[in-house]
Formats: sequence, C-alpha cells, structure tokens
Amino acid sequence: MEFGMFTSGYQRNPIENVFADAKRFGYDYVELWGGRPHAYPFDLKQYGACEIKNLMEKYEMPVRIFTPEMNAYPYNMMCGTEQMRVDSVEYTKAAMDVAKDIGAEYTLISAGHAGYQATQREIDEKLDKSLRELIDHAEKIDHKIIYEPLTTFESNVTTNANQMKEVLDRNHSPYLVGMVDIVVPYIQGESIMAYFDKLQDKMVHMHIIDSDGHSENHIVPGEGNLPLSELMHELQSVGYDKTITIELVTNYLNEPRFYAKRALHNLKRMLD
Repeated sequence: MEFGMFTSGYQRNPIENVFADAKRFGYDYVELWGGRPHAYPFDLKQYGACEIKNLMEKYEMPVRIFTPEMNAYPYNMMCGTEQMRVDSVEYTKAAMDVAKDIGAEYTLISAGHAGYQATQREIDEKLDKSLRELIDHAEKIDHKIIYEPLTTFESNVTTNANQMKEVLDRNHSPYLVGMVDIVVPYIQGESIMAYFDKLQDKMVHMHIIDSDGHSENHIVPGEGNLPLSELMHELQSVGYDKTITIELVTNYLNEPRFYAKRALHNLKRMLD
C-alpha cells in the first residue's frame, strides 16, 4: 500500500508546504486538488505547471493523482443545461491534460448532484454521454480516469457499489477505473469490502479517513467511529497493494500539517 496526501486542506498555505510536509512525514505521493490558488486546471494550462514539476523534483514527491473540483460551482457535468454539461466536460479534459503533463497516472472525477427533478433515465443518459466523451479523450492522450462514488449528501448519481459496477460496465474501457471513499459505504450501512468483490480489477484506489457514522465529515483516522484497524488488516489480507489517499479535506484548514502528520502516523500504527 502507498499512502498519499490530499492537498485541498492546504489551500490557505503555500503549495510548497504540501510537498515539504509530505516528504518529511513519510507520505509516498501527493493527490493534487485542482483548485485555486494551487492547481486550477485552466491556470496550469495557461501559465504552465513548472512550479508543480519543480516541487515534485525538489522533494522527490510524485503527484500520482490529479483531482479537479467537480461538484461545486461552477463545474458539475450532471446539472443544468447542455452547454453547462459541455463546459464541465471541457474543464475535465483540461484537468486530464494537466495531469498528463505533470506525470500523474490518473485524473480522479466524480458526478455531482443532478438535481431533484432528474429521473434515473435522465441521470444515466447524461452521465454516460459525459463519460464517453472523457474516455475518448483519455484514450487519445493515453491517460486513465478514476471514477469516485459520493455520499447521498453530495450526489444522487453514483453512491454505492452496485451503481459503480453498472457505470463501469456500461462504459467499459481500460481507461476508466473505480475506487471507494470509505465514508460513502460506511454512513449508508453498506460493506466497504463489497467494492473489491464487485469492481474486481477495476478497484484501483481508496480514500481512507474516519467518520462519525452519520455525516459526510472526513475525520482524522482513529478519531471517529470506523473500525479502521480491522479494515487495514483486511486490506493486507486481501493483498491490496495500490494507492490510499488520506483525504483530509477542509475540516483542518487552520493547521493542516498537524493533522496530516497525525493521520499518517495513526494509519501506519494500525498496520503495525
């Protein structure tokens, strides 16, 4: 298993802090959040990603995954008019180009809320249309997409393992793979390990954090209610050897380095 630092919690700090802290705390890679001020895709396309590349080299810390912001204003490929969908897809393509440029293996995407009036058929059609366009671009630039499920607080599109499997089956491509953010199944009473059973070799990435059990809040590992120690040993027993990003989002903006250090220490202690 490789442990990654998610960077959105550092958005009030200089981007160099991310790479310096990831190196000194013992992270294996960075999952780069594609928001301002650090790594907004259109900024990097216009002005270049030299700063990111220089920091990767300086601290010997790769960016394995690029994660553009896709569920909040102004980009969500699931809501609004056709032109809004097109704008969101073009934004995501720009993110994929940036990810490819900096050497990331994946761009991580998700589908935001489609609105309360959308029918299941409309949701499926809009999602598949967007994914097909993104897969075509992925194949063109030889770069893979990770598709992430969201909680029911965040979306009404893809929120469980069965839906994930259906999406991957309908849009079959070696350039589209899946993952699990463990808060998603936990707060819904679903099995985390079901994602492994249902996605099989398409299950390539995880977001691991702790949870209070009833909200989407992402908590430092060991400080919530999730049976994380048992989960970590189960991952060992099934031979999971891929990436795990500790996704501390915005709960700890005041002192991100304190919690980034504690989170990694707690997870590694559980493995020991």
